[in-house]
Amino acid sequence: MTETVTGGTAANATEARKVAFAAFVGTALEWYDYFLYGTAASIVFNRLYFATGDAAVATLAAFASFAVGFLARPLGAVLFGHLGDRIGRRRTLLITVTLISVVTGLIGLLPDFAAIGLAAPLLLTTLRVLQGIAVGGEWGGAVTLAVEHAPPEQRGRFAALPQIGSPVGTLLSSGAFYFVSLMPDSAFDAWGWRIPFLAAFPLLAVALYLRRRVGESPLFQRLLVEHDRASVPAVELFRRCWRQVLIGLAASLIGIGGFYLLTTFVISYGTTQLGLPRSLMLGATLVAAFVEIGTLLVGGRLADRFSPGKVCLWGGLVSAVAAFPVFWAIDTRNPVLVIVAIAVGINCISVPYAVSGALLAGLFPVRLRYSGVAISANLSGVVSGFVPLAASALVIASDGRSWSVALLLGLLAVSTALGGLLAHRFTPSAAGAVRT
Repeated sequence: MTETVTGGTAANATEARKVAFAAFVGTALEWYDYFLYGTAASIVFNRLYFATGDAAVATLAAFASFAVGFLARPLGAVLFGHLGDRIGRRRTLLITVTLISVVTGLIGLLPDFAAIGLAAPLLLTTLRVLQGIAVGGEWGGAVTLAVEHAPPEQRGRFAALPQIGSPVGTLLSSGAFYFVSLMPDSAFDAWGWRIPFLAAFPLLAVALYLRRRVGESPLFQRLLVEHDRASVPAVELFRRCWRQVLIGLAASLIGIGGFYLLTTFVISYGTTQLGLPRSLMLGATLVAAFVEIGTLLVGGRLADRFSPGKVCLWGGLVSAVAAFPVFWAIDTRNPVLVIVAIAVGINCISVPYAVSGALLAGLFPVRLRYSGVAISANLSGVVSGFVPLAASALVIASDGRSWSVALLLGLLAVSTALGGLLAHRFTPSAAGAVRT
């Protein structure tokens, strides 16, 4: 069943913009915290926390700890999805942003392998698990809150605003590492890399201030009045909406897995396999993230015009076509081509990512929406978390050549295109409609 949301249930445009902005800022800071680990795994943790005599093995170990965070994300999606569908979206989001900021700050205080031995990688991995649990409940709640406040004809563009938190988080995290990487190597290894992680503590105050100023979702408030909340949202979700969960998983693959392939993996590939400067690879992700902001804004507007499913389909197909040329250009080692290739690749995969919030929200009824959006996206995240690890293994298996990684990127893109196609057919009236 679908129902068009009118002004009686959705906040006015001013309130919707305030909510979307708060969702964007909170999500940006959350992704900043989360992305820091991916960048550090490429250039710091492999050497200081997973120290072995083999650089390739150390990198694989660091990426394995990176992937563990994704395994924890469905747990966070179930836990915070339950809270979001039971006690409210706003209160749950205050919990998630607090948890990940505190955990990220603690990583910046953690002694390395030389200081405490095996305890260092074990504690680091534990903190990564807690990061994953927090992120598992963050994005789904931010998107849900933004969509449920939005005017019906503008759901795509409002749902795209939390997505901008991803490139902004990338800009903040990569930018922070770029500047500290300019330090002498001895200072960088000793304490410089810790500064971006410790910054999570003051940034938490900003996120809490903004999120405490927004109201609860009007659609959730209606559920409270009607006593229509699910007793155990996750159980009901898989009983009633398992097809939508699978569709959402597929539609999210390129936006999550492709992103980590083109950032976390490519940074490592460029510095270790191609011998490119660390500053070049980090700078390329900064350029790509800056351009991505515009791509996401355009993608959100396209979703309102053509439907999220169609835009997801188109974006997936374009990403598949671009996969091999992107890696061919990176392999030239030409700095300009490397920057252009990473920017093009990330912006291709950002088209389906721009509409994933609106697409997933349209798949699930209000009483299960927080859980549905969070669980489907984070099940996709489980697969995506192993993409850098799988890509590293593929490079080793293919004698250092990148064609196997380009093929992996293409497969992720085709899966997302299929998810977009099914989502469009499953919710043909998605534009301006909210399932109830």
